[in-house]
Amino acid sequence: MNTGRRLVDEISRFLAVGGVATLVAVALFNFLLHGFHSGDAWLADRPLLAFIVANAIGMSISYNGSRHWAFQHRRPVHPDGGRTMYLLINSMTMVLPLGCLWFSRNVLELTDPISDNVAANVIGLTLGVTARFWLFRHLVFARPAYHKARIANTIEPIDHREGHVHPGVTTGSTETPRSDPTPPPGP
Repeated sequence: MNTGRRLVDEISRFLAVGGVATLVAVALFNFLLHGFHSGDAWLADRPLLAFIVANAIGMSISYNGSRHWAFQHRRPVHPDGGRTMYLLINSMTMVLPLGCLWFSRNVLELTDPISDNVAANVIGLTLGVTARFWLFRHLVFARPAYHKARIANTIEPIDHREGHVHPGVTTGSTETPRSDPTPPPGP
């Protein structure tokens, strides 16, 4: 599979996992803050706490889906399976939607459900997802191991930008050099 296709597949799986986690978090956020037509919302006067609680549950769903499906071909970089870094990244990037929600509530003085959801779950979520994808891909889950093996089995490194082999440079392998012009993915 080429690098571009692999990236598209990875992004698609990441967004699918995030979609499920987000649906759970949005439903819970709205229940806690606005109380699904019952008028009795548990955290009606605490929108930031409602967002944090709902998204902590969404994070748990997201970690398991990311680890076991979206990034299944990438091994975790850290001994704890990436949980600590995952939690740290999610906590740090949660500041983005929280900031949007705070701004909407405190500066724009918008307190209706639509404004809350646009601020936190549309604008803030878009910013957070973009940051998390990049950070997870680079800090939590390593490149697939087969790329390292493929590179190690090449006798003479290929300059993929120009498509030619650098003569005289070897890696110690006895295998025939590969002519696959597809460069390994970037970091």
